[in-house]
Amino acid sequence: MVVSETGEARPEDVGKHSLMRRTGLPARDLRILDPMLSYPSSILGRERAIVVNLEHVKGIITASEVLMINSSNPLYLRFLQDLHIRLTNQTPSLMSNDMDGEDSRNGSPVRTSEDSDAFQVRADSPKISAEKVTGAPAPKQLPFEFRALETCIESACRCLESEISTLEEEAYPALDELTSQLSTLNLERVRHIKSRLVALSGRVQKVADELEHLLDDDNDMAEMYLTQKLNARLLDQASLKEEYNSECEDNDQSDESNSEKFDKFPGLKLDVEELEMLLEAYFAQTNGILQRLSSLSEYVDDTEDYINIMLDDKRNELLQVAIIFNTLNMIVNAGIVVVGLFGMNIQITLFDGKPRQFWATTGGTFGGCILIFLVCLWWGRKNICSLNRGQLLVITLRIYE
Repeated sequence: MVVSETGEARPEDVGKHSLMRRTGLPARDLRILDPMLSYPSSILGRERAIVVNLEHVKGIITASEVLMINSSNPLYLRFLQDLHIRLTNQTPSLMSNDMDGEDSRNGSPVRTSEDSDAFQVRADSPKISAEKVTGAPAPKQLPFEFRALETCIESACRCLESEISTLEEEAYPALDELTSQLSTLNLERVRHIKSRLVALSGRVQKVADELEHLLDDDNDMAEMYLTQKLNARLLDQASLKEEYNSECEDNDQSDESNSEKFDKFPGLKLDVEELEMLLEAYFAQTNGILQRLSSLSEYVDDTEDYINIMLDDKRNELLQVAIIFNTLNMIVNAGIVVVGLFGMNIQITLFDGKPRQFWATTGGTFGGCILIFLVCLWWGRKNICSLNRGQLLVITLRIYE
């Protein structure tokens, strides 16, 4: 799919080698756009093109057109619509309205020499302004490649924001339900949500890292000024042609004419402030997405800590019940030992006693067992309460840390 400067999209079959000749890109840069391969998000500035690989946006931006791999993805179709609107809209973008102290541009070609061999320079050049034509400052407008690049980054950020919004709508109710009802189904839902959260965080971080890398390197940003580089090449060609024609005249006239012509076309210095402001806006947007993901991740971690506390509490209750039953079993075994002692086949004076002595011995055995059980239960509860207070203090300290 090829999108022109006017926003018109047309399908076109372009081979790999013809695409390399058309854009001046090496084969390794084209591999980034291969949909069968998995490459991290990247924005590469080259001599004649910009290679963009951001989420569903995979394309090549030149000074006059955008080349993309055709797809039936709804996000890709939405991106084409946004690109068409952005390119057909002639009003200045929000990024360009913040720029001041720069020359303006308009949509008509500018004559750069008075002779018949003069050429036309693209209206996107920031140094050749509309003030030379109309005498009044024109509204600032981004070059074609920056408008296309802004649409690519905006579409990727919109896709990531949509996914994080969907994830938040699913995550918070699921986590709240898990805290109220601990079940296998809820745990499985939270596990899937956490997996999606980790994957989405990695994708957003890659986009943010790529934007930060471009902002840190002025040379990489300067490589993306395709229109200015194209105009500079045209200026060089025209100056060489004029110099060649002037060599036919005498040397004095040649030197004078060349100096005048070079004064008309000063060297174009690439000022990256325009692109830097554009990238900083979307870098701040990706940082905002990362903050939302970080907040969601902290909420998941807090929920996990709460679930672990609940599980520890249930585990402690089970241990208490197990200790009580073991203590009761020990006391019962002590009573059985007493009964076994009296059941031995030996002759003692107690066996010749009255019935009330039998009941007194039996009652004393049961009473002693119950008394020992109560003492053990009181001692165990006392130690467990002190242990629970220590664990609660540790948990409180962790929370405040």
